[in-house]
Amino acid sequence: MTGTEHRRAGTARRQSGTERRRAGTARRQSGTARRPVGIVRRLLGRLVGTAFGRAVLACLVLAGWALWTGGLFDGPAARQVRASSVYAAPGVELDRAAAERVIGNRRLVVLMMRPGTDLAGACDDTERATQGTLVLAMSRDGDDWDTYGCSRLGGDSPRDVGRSVVVETVIGQGADAFVDRPVEALKVIVLNYDRLVRTGLVPDGARTISPSLPRYLLAGGALGGVVAGAAVLWLGGRRAGRLADARRAGRDARADERAALGAATAVLAQQIIDLDRAGGPGGSAYRRLAGDYVGLLDEVSGSDAGDPAVGRLRERVDELSRRAAELADDAAVSAPESTRTRGRGRR
Repeated sequence: MTGTEHRRAGTARRQSGTERRRAGTARRQSGTARRPVGIVRRLLGRLVGTAFGRAVLACLVLAGWALWTGGLFDGPAARQVRASSVYAAPGVELDRAAAERVIGNRRLVVLMMRPGTDLAGACDDTERATQGTLVLAMSRDGDDWDTYGCSRLGGDSPRDVGRSVVVETVIGQGADAFVDRPVEALKVIVLNYDRLVRTGLVPDGARTISPSLPRYLLAGGALGGVVAGAAVLWLGGRRAGRLADARRAGRDARADERAALGAATAVLAQQIIDLDRAGGPGGSAYRRLAGDYVGLLDEVSGSDAGDPAVGRLRERVDELSRRAAELADDAAVSAPESTRTRGRGRR
């Protein structure tokens, strides 16, 4: 192979190595990009896989629903008329308290907009906030009022659509005479509304403002959570109290067993001392008893109050105590004979 071929082969190897490094870098980057996605999936799987996680997700859904229906993304006009009958845009001079007193609790909402405002758009922006009402958007146009009505009192049937057209046309009539006095213009609009009610084109009745369903659900869920939490705490407290009482009773019983073992061991020690004072009768039996007692002391000193071997040790103590009693009985029987024998020898 010539030098040129060697150089070409080396160049080809370097290029292939570069391509492999690029491929490895691309794989690492793709793995790094997939890693956060995998982590998020695992976290969601763990969250959904538990009862607590499902409850949290349900609460989040309810909260989002409540925020949406409560007007989270509403404009200023829609937010205002959710709980009021009048909206005055910035720059519009209007005694809003007097205007609200004029309208009262009728199913009527009036939007006082600035000149040049798209009244149809303003009416559409308040659609979800003014369900079940008659909306009149108005703005000053020179020496007149530019009005746009939108009725949300009926359905979509042809009869309801016809009534809505009549109502939207009649509601703003006569207001142009009071361009400089908006409150007086509102009085004319209210008279038109009352006339429509008397003719049956507008249903009679007051406007009702109530919180959305998700808010009731959240309130009920919060109340249920408090009651359930209190019940769980009460039941848990009772269970913990029973367990603590059972543990205390067990500790007391084990302590009593340990104390009884110590008392029995002390009685056995006194028996062995009395036998030793009597001269250790029994010979090998006494030595075995003393040896067993020494071995027993090592086990007794190494046992704890909760050791299951305490009962076995108590049995061994009782056994040694019986052996000591038998040796004591044997000593009592042999004592008179030795006394008589010593007395004859002296005579």
